[in-house]
Amino acid sequence: MLKTFAKGGVHPPENKLSANRPIETLPLPARVSIPVSQHIGAPATILVAKGDKVKVGQLIAQSAGFVSANIHSSVSGTVESVDVVLDSSGYKRPAITIVVEGDEWDSSIDRTPDIKTEINLSAQEIIKKITDAGIVGMGGATFPSHVKLSVPTGKKADVLIINGVECEPYLTSDHRLMLEKGHELMVGIQMLMRALNVDRAMIGVENNKPDAIKYLTEISSSYKGISVHALKVKYPQGGEKQLIKALINREVPSGGLPIDVGAVVHNVGTAFAVYEAVQKNKPLFERVVTVTGKNLAKPSNFLVRIGTPVSELISAAGGIPTDTAKVVNGGPMMGKAVVDVNVPVTKGTSGVIVFPATESKRKTESVCIRCAKCVSVCPMGLEPYLLTRMSQRMMFENMEHERVLDCIECGSCSFTCPANLPLLDYIRLGKSEVNKIVRARKN
Repeated sequence: MLKTFAKGGVHPPENKLSANRPIETLPLPARVSIPVSQHIGAPATILVAKGDKVKVGQLIAQSAGFVSANIHSSVSGTVESVDVVLDSSGYKRPAITIVVEGDEWDSSIDRTPDIKTEINLSAQEIIKKITDAGIVGMGGATFPSHVKLSVPTGKKADVLIINGVECEPYLTSDHRLMLEKGHELMVGIQMLMRALNVDRAMIGVENNKPDAIKYLTEISSSYKGISVHALKVKYPQGGEKQLIKALINREVPSGGLPIDVGAVVHNVGTAFAVYEAVQKNKPLFERVVTVTGKNLAKPSNFLVRIGTPVSELISAAGGIPTDTAKVVNGGPMMGKAVVDVNVPVTKGTSGVIVFPATESKRKTESVCIRCAKCVSVCPMGLEPYLLTRMSQRMMFENMEHERVLDCIECGSCSFTCPANLPLLDYIRLGKSEVNKIVRARKN
């Protein structure tokens, strides 16, 4: 019997349209706009000015604290401006815009195709390399990876969990990475194991990717301590707490972190980035992005430089269909509609989905009938209908008591609601207000 988490979950249509499309390298754009806040935590401090010449891989913004991340140039050329640009949510954020002139890489980066398997660095040296490279969680959360690897005093990790679930419909970038970069992925996992001082790593992959499960199982036998586990297809199995429950049957306590139960979770994309950073001295300045949609001419998986306009990815996939009504950054369950297709790709951009009008309009809302379907599918055991009512009435202190901060914003409640209520929208609003209350209390 396939493993899975026990509480809640839904089964949205998979629509993995680009699963059989190998990763293609996207041509360089004319210019890139690289935001200095592509991660959870403090924005990086800008190190360059208008008119400066930069190379691929050069540090252009330095982390501004422990919970922050370095930013590197993804292209070579001239800094055109240091200003604000729109992000995918429509907010103006500080960014460095660079006009592309050739493709000159920093000389310290190893660009040879050889796979380097020998690991000679200590745990602290590996963590420093990861910190310097600006690596963050590649599954979308963008939490600085070195923070996860710095286990707090009094805590101890005994297992590394690698998230290859990719449970969001449409997205296939992780799937292709597992198929095409398997050995590099394994070496990256070994480095993470050494950094955490653990001797066991478990790769969780949903059973709708049998080719990836078969391939990784075959090659993992050559890498000590790494095992591959097929999981039942159920959304949101890619959530950290759900994946931990499915693989090792441990439950992260309310308000707690995976390390509280001896686990550290990293995405497969993160593990690959770790390999490139440590073995190739390559900072995180490009990533694989799925570009897809039912009416798109060529759903694809592209290797994209950070800062590339989303419009360039859509053009490479055949262009925007005439019936397009919405473009979503991320997956359809947790992603958000972009306000402008010229917003830049960031470290957290896992996918771009183009939706036609027939699939992007909100359905007509009706009255909540207290059916409790939202309660039955919530993977965190919350009461979404109640949290929504409280948010509508601005009862934010009550929402904190009802554990709104445990919400992982998976959207299962909205997906299953027969009244078509925007439950997640209200819960997100309330959650942001509760976070403000918590921060004010700490200060």
